[in-house]
Amino acid sequence: MLTESWDTERYQNQHSFVWQYGTALIDLLAPNPGDRILDLGCGTGELTHALAATGATVVGIDADPAMVARAQQQYPQLSFTVADATNFQVEQSVDGVFSNAVLHWVKPPEKAVEAIAHALKPGGKFVAEFGGKGNVQKIIGAVETVREQTSLNPWYFPSIGEYAQLLERQGMEVTFAVLIDRPTPLNEGDRGLANWLKMFGGGLLAGLTPDEAETVLRGVETLLRDQLYDGHQWIADYRRLRLVALKQA
Repeated sequence: MLTESWDTERYQNQHSFVWQYGTALIDLLAPNPGDRILDLGCGTGELTHALAATGATVVGIDADPAMVARAQQQYPQLSFTVADATNFQVEQSVDGVFSNAVLHWVKPPEKAVEAIAHALKPGGKFVAEFGGKGNVQKIIGAVETVREQTSLNPWYFPSIGEYAQLLERQGMEVTFAVLIDRPTPLNEGDRGLANWLKMFGGGLLAGLTPDEAETVLRGVETLLRDQLYDGHQWIADYRRLRLVALKQA
């Protein structure tokens, strides 16, 4: 699994859009009171808390201990556990697995799909949104141009068909899937893109000293300013894959 070291304070204060966009997924999951729900990649727990407000019994898991600790501190009435998306297990099968802005970090993806399928009871629902094919393509391309390297993309951004095949191999039926262009404003003004790359794009800057990384960031800003900067803030070229799948009986 691809791992990052997360700054939980920065994540909450400057990048809260990550979980705020995920609130729409709760309607797709539509949990019933008493349903057992797993929040896969719960981060600092905001969506776990929103899911619990529906009356469902929710457990949040995340691979980052700092995220889990922050979530448990904020929502002590809920249950959070450190676990890897590629090999997690549940004591009792769940009615739903919910995942927002996580699965593009997870490699190999087929291991995560296998774990999700095993966690669900027959008829259980999997609802997810994450980076899809073409996500932040301009940003990745600009970094590769400045660094004069190719194949730097550290994420997994599948097409609808590619991910549907992974699910179907594990006995899941995709009932809804869409690839959404979602230009996403990045806060922090003129350095919004640089700060986004520092927070989420460490893999693109791997092997660089701080000074070298700053030179790359400045070069990327120069390349993309006419395309992704509106004069006030940077707009990342997000594309999100949103889907619903059911575990067949």
